Amino acid sequence: MEKPTAPEKAFFILNPKSGVRNNISVPDLIAQHLDTSRWTPEIVFTEYAGHAPDLARQAAADGARLVVAVGGDGTVNEVARGLKGTSAALGILPKGSGNGLARHLGIPLALPQALALLNRPTFHRIDSCAINGHPFFCTAGIGFDGLVSSVFAKSTKRGLSSYVQLVVREFRSFKAHEATVSINGRALTSEFFVVAFANASQYGNNAYIAPMANIQDGLMDVCIIRHVGVAEAIQLGYGLMTKQIAHSGLAEFHTCATVRVQSEEPQYFHADGEFIGQAKEFEVQLFPESLEVIASLGAKA
Repeated sequence: MEKPTAPEKAFFILNPKSGVRNNISVPDLIAQHLDTSRWTPEIVFTEYAGHAPDLARQAAADGARLVVAVGGDGTVNEVARGLKGTSAALGILPKGSGNGLARHLGIPLALPQALALLNRPTFHRIDSCAINGHPFFCTAGIGFDGLVSSVFAKSTKRGLSSYVQLVVREFRSFKAHEATVSINGRALTSEFFVVAFANASQYGNNAYIAPMANIQDGLMDVCIIRHVGVAEAIQLGYGLMTKQIAHSGLAEFHTCATVRVQSEEPQYFHADGEFIGQAKEFEVQLFPESLEVIASLGAKA
């Protein structure tokens, strides 16, 4: 991209509580690595959950060309949903424990390299989604996914090992509920372990729930996993980490722009890993090319 004749505004929104690398001084890194002939930076810290969307929206209204989420997937989600419908692009400095969207978009996890990507920006438009009106940009899920997110939200420990321990513990007592998934004119009724909605390919930490997902194709990938015992759970975990879940025999995939789920019992659900609550009815929608981002995407994301 050709550099503008004058620096444009870049607004950095930092979550001081994100991730496992809180000893890193992001303002110092920005001062050291950001090209100030390309961007004029402004830095602000979030003060409470839900603060970032307002900050992002206001930054866009004030003329920022770029608004950068500095944090994990929760922070990225908040900033991104504040930018939908604006002329500002999303940038990401990944500082979380999973960094699902950053990984899918080809953004380096090392912050100096992520800043270098902002200095030589390539702008892309990507799809976004919503589950019961709650925006998500990477993945959302119902069932065991949602239960794990609810427990993880209460945990003071972060990182992959803590997450795996939590998954193993909750798996032992989880009971799947029957639901009907209405998709592409079909009604699928069963007890579902997980119904996952993937705009991007992975949850985070390179755990690929939908390896074939394309964030720019106007379709979400729906992954349905019905019955899972201990042996199947091990196989499923292997499939997630090796991009082989589609070949495991445990999951079925559909692509669509909208899907509805109805359940007799309340189901836990999440959006981008953040626990939302419980519901018996779900509507999931995709909004094509609804967000501009700086990313490193090939012809197919």
